[in-house]
Parts: sequence; C-alpha cells; structure tokens
Amino acid sequence: MDATQLQAIQAPIKESYRADPSAALVVMRAVAELGTATATCSVDVGRQLVEAGLHEASGGDGTTACSGDMLLQALVACAGVTLQSVAINRGLDISGTVTASGVLDFRGTLGVDRDAPVGFVAITMTFDLVTDAGDDDVAAAIRATERYCVVYQTLRAGVDVTVDTSVSSAA
Repeated sequence: MDATQLQAIQAPIKESYRADPSAALVVMRAVAELGTATATCSVDVGRQLVEAGLHEASGGDGTTACSGDMLLQALVACAGVTLQSVAINRGLDISGTVTASGVLDFRGTLGVDRDAPVGFVAITMTFDLVTDAGDDDVAAAIRATERYCVVYQTLRAGVDVTVDTSVSSAA
C-alpha cells in the first residue's frame, strides 16, 4: 500500500466523521468466556479463540496467554500499525520491530502485600527501526505514532472503567 491508496481509503471516512462527529464513536467489545474447571477464560479475538490463564508468577503453567502479555501485545500491535500508517502517509520506508516490556509486582495481584500495586508499574516501548529516513523524519513519525496510537494514549491518559454485574442462577 502506498500513501495515495491509504489516503483514498481514509479520505471518505475522515470526511464522514467531520460531517457527523457521532459517526466516529464506535463501541468496541471484547468477550471472555470463563473456564469452569480451571482459572482460564476464552477470549474471542475475531479470527480465533485465545485461551487466557494465570501467568507462571501467579500459579499458571505457561500454556495459556497471560492478560498482562496480551496488554503489551495490544500496545505493540497498535503502535506498529500506527507507525506504518504514518510512514506510508509520509512516504517513508520504515521497517523493524516495536517491543514493549512491563514491570509487574505480583505481590499486588496475589494479595501478598496490600501496599503493592496491582498492575504494571512501568512499561517501556522500544522502536528498533531500519530506515533511510533522516533523524528528523523518524522523530516526527514516532511523535505522530505516540499521538495517534489508541492503546498508547489510553494507557498514558487512563480511562474511566465502570463495572456492571448481572447474575443468573446456575441451576
């Protein structure tokens, strides 16, 4: 795909959002079906089911996907797609890798220490790029990636999360 093709695809979408901002508000949804015999759940990721379970540091056996790993995977997927879109639009040839690593204190999620945080305490995203683009172009592409990457911005800014519960009889 080149810049002309991407812009041709995105132009009518952008115009519809300018004309009707409410059309840009899309509800995205993820569903996990809880496992019955083990501490797992099945997450439908669109093309396949991913079996998620406990990380080895909290008692898992390593055969299922850890939700913390999945969060980091979502971050690098979003950043990678965003960077490629930015590069295409700017006529830059960029390849390489995007890596995210996070520090998680398992004392928090296991209830070992009530003062220990539950969740990542730090995440580092690293771009290891191969390109002939100049330093200024690369820096601008990374800034645009940070600006427009949905997962990055959600993590950086935080988001209100509400919890609703519905209970049915198992009988």
